[in-house]
Amino acid sequence: MKLGIIINTNDPEKSWNALRLGNTSLKAGHEVSVFLMGSGVEIENIEDKGYDVRGTLTDYLNSNGRLLACSTCLKARQREGGACPLSTMSDLVSMISDSDKVVTFG
Repeated sequence: MKLGIIINTNDPEKSWNALRLGNTSLKAGHEVSVFLMGSGVEIENIEDKGYDVRGTLTDYLNSNGRLLACSTCLKARQREGGACPLSTMSDLVSMISDSDKVVTFG
């Protein structure tokens, strides 16, 4: 299965759970793409004692999970791409159309 995950939040618990879903899916042999938009593009800077978002993101990337970030959302926050390429709404449309299932956390 090809799974698309959209993260539209910088909430530590929601972001962590979205990445956990991605990691579990990758371990089960599925293809996973994560698209960050809105405050979700801040995922690399989430610090929380209860939810290891950075570590879970690192695991996702090390497992060959695909990560995309909305360039407009990054620019609105005066940020650069970081761990992922700058992407557009066209890239999001492609991710959605290529996915068998899409879930959104936000």
